[in-house]
Amino acid sequence: MASAGSRGKRRVIPGFGISLGFTIVYLGLIVLIPLAGLVLRSAGLGWSELYRIATDLRTVNAIWLSVWTAFIAATINVPFGVLVAWVMVRYRFPGRRILDAAVDLPFALPTAVAGIALTALYAPNGWVGAYLEEWGIKAAYTPLGIVIALTFIGLPFVVRTVQPLMEDIDKEVEEAAATLGAGRFQTVRRVILPAILPAVITGFALAFARAIGEYGSVVFIAGNIPYVSEIAPLLIIIRLEEYNYAGATTVATLMLLISFTLLIVINAIQAMTRRRYGSG
Repeated sequence: MASAGSRGKRRVIPGFGISLGFTIVYLGLIVLIPLAGLVLRSAGLGWSELYRIATDLRTVNAIWLSVWTAFIAATINVPFGVLVAWVMVRYRFPGRRILDAAVDLPFALPTAVAGIALTALYAPNGWVGAYLEEWGIKAAYTPLGIVIALTFIGLPFVVRTVQPLMEDIDKEVEEAAATLGAGRFQTVRRVILPAILPAVITGFALAFARAIGEYGSVVFIAGNIPYVSEIAPLLIIIRLEEYNYAGATTVATLMLLISFTLLIVINAIQAMTRRRYGSG
């Protein structure tokens, strides 16, 4: 007869060993083995060849452009994504459901379609681009256009990550802070922000990770000018078209290492934030 303690530890899906084994095999086949193959292929080139390709000026410029534009786009999406999530959670107005569905549009829209639409809009003869040209601002075919495209595709990651936590914050908590004499800014800073900060960091990490490897929505609006608006994913495609597999795998490995390192750093920040604010 099973004891009460053993009955209390029963799982809905039994078999920890089987579940863990399936998880490891699945992740190995889908994620780890392909990535390991990429690293081994690059390592087979030799350190001198790897260093030569990695320090090539065109490679360095393309990787740096991808990283800093992705970072800026994710940073822009944080305040605006939090604001959009707040409006969706706290207010009821006509057309709210349509607006809520529009947030997910970058998820469903093919990236090439998004790229063509953004290019048509921000090109010098586009609806927005023509007005920007009058102010001496060129959006399309510049790094600014890349940031615009990456901001477009990254917004849903912040909104959908923050929104569930905002829904869990009772309005009574805000009202209690107000009755204790807290102003609106103090309520946001001391009550709301600590509660959603782990989700904000997660949304930033997801938006950044998506943006750093984005290709379809960027390739049209970027203009793809070497040393100016050429992103790393595009450089990989160019190297493959040139049958330069060594160059393609080296750039891909560098992007993998950079993304992996940045995600480790962001996850460490998330862990510290959860410990500090006691959020699960």
